[in-house]
Amino acid sequence: MPRDREPSIEVNGVALTTAQAMTVRVAIESFASDLQGGSLGDDEHGKAMTAAYKARIDEIREIIFR
Repeated sequence: MPRDREPSIEVNGVALTTAQAMTVRVAIESFASDLQGGSLGDDEHGKAMTAAYKARIDEIREIIFR
C-alpha cells in the first residue's frame, strides 16, 4: 500500500471513510504496542492471548501493507 493511502475497510457491509480506516489502522498499531509491554499478564493465559493477538495483528498488517 502506498504510504498516502489508507486500506479499504468494510464493517457489516459499510465501507469506512478514509479517516475511519486510518483510525482503525492506528488503533491496531496502538494495541500492538500495548501488547509489547505484557499488558495481558505474564501467566500462561496472558502469554497465550498475547501470542494469538500478535499473530492476528501480523495477518492484518500483511493485508494492509501489501
